Amino acid sequence: MLNYKQMTPDLSIVILNFNTGDYLKKCLESIYQSQLKHQIEVIVVDNASTDDSIDQAKKLDFKSKKILDSRFLILDSNLGFAQGNNQGIKLVNPQSRYVLFLNPDTTVNSDTLSGTIDYLDSHPKIDAATVNVVFVKTGQTQPECHRGFPSPGNAFFHFFLPFLPKIFPKSKLFNGYFLGHLDFNQPQIIDACVGAFIVLKKRVGETVGWWCPDYFFYGEDLDLCYQIQQHGFKLWYLPQYQIHHFQGISSGVNNATSKASRSTKIKIAKASTDAMRIFYRRNLLHHYSPLSQKIILFGIKLLELQRLFKAKYL
Repeated sequence: MLNYKQMTPDLSIVILNFNTGDYLKKCLESIYQSQLKHQIEVIVVDNASTDDSIDQAKKLDFKSKKILDSRFLILDSNLGFAQGNNQGIKLVNPQSRYVLFLNPDTTVNSDTLSGTIDYLDSHPKIDAATVNVVFVKTGQTQPECHRGFPSPGNAFFHFFLPFLPKIFPKSKLFNGYFLGHLDFNQPQIIDACVGAFIVLKKRVGETVGWWCPDYFFYGEDLDLCYQIQQHGFKLWYLPQYQIHHFQGISSGVNNATSKASRSTKIKIAKASTDAMRIFYRRNLLHHYSPLSQKIILFGIKLLELQRLFKAKYL
């Protein structure tokens, strides 16, 4: 193993794990087998898993001279997504230029890591980036990896009038939630992305304060992207690079791998709308009148009731 203290990584990869079975192992294998041109370190944080995912991962042997170190931080309790990732940040080499947050239920294409770093190096005005996140179950790009912020208008058309974006796919008004009116075959600035893959210049993460600990599960990625924009930084979508995302492994809602219990589905439904309330109260509600605030929170409550009904009975 190379001496970590004597080398400086270009990219630090933080992976937060929780009961992912052999998916963490597959994720790490895809990193180790990548066509690397840059120095990389890998930090795996485990949120008190009860399975053997960490034991499987520790058995892997990385031989690439470009991977300086692979380290594991085992937490005593499940701190949630935001605080778990923040714990990983504490282990990042202070001299590292970029930090990538990567889900353990993903695999990276062989050119994705070096290609993304090369692109960021050649476009210094880009402060953070994501890539084409392909949902394994469908083979299609996840719309969450190129989305807008959930303003009341964007959220209203997406959740309550979802037929309008389908009828008018090029309308900016109706498609603001997922920015569906844009051509996503081209690199471009976006509002937000999914936390399965987001890479930031280290100084950008330090400026925005990394992940907000108010969130436990859901909403953290949206809030991070919002802080990036509010601080004057730019987030880009790079479709020429890909990862594959199995999704829902830790939460147990991926029916392709596990059938979530009714209680788990209810918890997920509640957590998703709780995250919406946190995001609005932190970032958006103060822009609106008291009456508008009540209408917005009422809309979130209606969505919560809809999701709870579906979780309980469907």
